[in-house]
Amino acid sequence: MDSSSAPTEKKSCGPAKDLRISGRRPSWVFLFSLILVAVLLFFVLRGLDWVALWVTVKSGHYEILFITIPIASINYFIRALRWSIIVSSEKKTPLLLVFWANMVGYMGNAFLPARAGELLRSAYLGRKTGLGTSFVLATAMAERVLDAIALVLVGSVSLLCLGNISPWLANAVRFMALAGTMGLAIIIIAPFQEKLILRIFRLLPLSLKTSRFISGQITRFLLGMRSLRNGRRLLTFLLLTGIIWLVDAIGTIIGVRILSQTLNLGQALILLSALGLSSAIPSTPGYVGVYQFVAVTVLVPFGFSRVEALGYILISQVLGYLLFGFWGLLGLWQLGKN
Repeated sequence: MDSSSAPTEKKSCGPAKDLRISGRRPSWVFLFSLILVAVLLFFVLRGLDWVALWVTVKSGHYEILFITIPIASINYFIRALRWSIIVSSEKKTPLLLVFWANMVGYMGNAFLPARAGELLRSAYLGRKTGLGTSFVLATAMAERVLDAIALVLVGSVSLLCLGNISPWLANAVRFMALAGTMGLAIIIIAPFQEKLILRIFRLLPLSLKTSRFISGQITRFLLGMRSLRNGRRLLTFLLLTGIIWLVDAIGTIIGVRILSQTLNLGQALILLSALGLSSAIPSTPGYVGVYQFVAVTVLVPFGFSRVEALGYILISQVLGYLLFGFWGLLGLWQLGKN
């Protein structure tokens, strides 16, 4: 999505006015995404018994959706509450407004390429609140980075708790957990050291264009992170992050029962961590191909057949499209009033 298509900002706050917004991605990224998806789907679908997949999906216990759909919807609201903590540090923002903008963003990520939903939700919320797209996008970027670190920690701890992994993998997971903890500490401290960080990056042997791009991204990220310099606000954000992934894991544990399978809490968190981290890879809308590969890789060692793993992730993605479409379109209607 090009920046020229974003709604005109009514107001910019602080340094946000100096930051340019651009959702344009180089063509090579799109080409890479297509090649990656084709390769992953080739390995996942090679030799697949399509009749068995159809029978598995068709014979699912879909009455369980009456439990998983409310759980997912509640979790979307908790995610909006978490984002509102950062956004409201600059200006008190109605929670429902954040929720609608968030759902428009999720719908954009599901149906549009290049994670266009991040720009959509930031543009809508920035316009409606008068905070400006740059500031809101900075908070969205901070939220995503902290979420990624949380996923690394959650996945690492869950793997270690399984107890039946090889020694080399256990060491690798411990390293990941340590790296995630250090990353979290650095990111919390970073907003207080913006000048030092920018000075270090400017000393690197980079072209002027690359240096300016990196400096702009760092400034934007730190702008969003400065919202969490308040200790109480940071603790609330981290607590809500834990609740979000716990609720998601419970929904996953219940969801796999559609195919008469079971997962424990640790296994569900490992799956969610892998899916969440894989969403950072340049991919097609809805992460088609990437999610299939991750599901098979993670679930087969947990006792799923390849057909069951693909059946579950297919059902999960279709349900996601329906929920994002429903709440996202409702959000567009709400945000479009007046």
